[in-house]
Amino acid sequence: MTQAIHAAHSALLAFSQRLNVTAHNIANVNTPGFKKNQTVLENTHPTGVRLTVNREESPGTSIPSGDETGSLQESSNVSLDEEMIHLITTESAFKANLKIIKAEDETLGNLLDCLG
Repeated sequence: MTQAIHAAHSALLAFSQRLNVTAHNIANVNTPGFKKNQTVLENTHPTGVRLTVNREESPGTSIPSGDETGSLQESSNVSLDEEMIHLITTESAFKANLKIIKAEDETLGNLLDCLG
């Protein structure tokens, strides 16, 4: 596997995990007290991407509990605006890395055609 394909494959795996985290956050947007997870992407040596997942402990807003007591409870701290941005950037990253793999495949195919 070439370095370009290895790096793109590693990135695809990391962005797949990021997509799972985003989906989990969106699924729990209305769960009282839910704390969202955030992802951090890092380059690894020599080529590749590593994803770290961290729990965001910031508080959600106070909302009525819905019972007769009139007490308040904490909502989730998920922002749908932020999660939609993550979805858009993840989609773009998937497309970019797939183009890298396709370009490398074509380059290797042309090289083999020249040698063959």
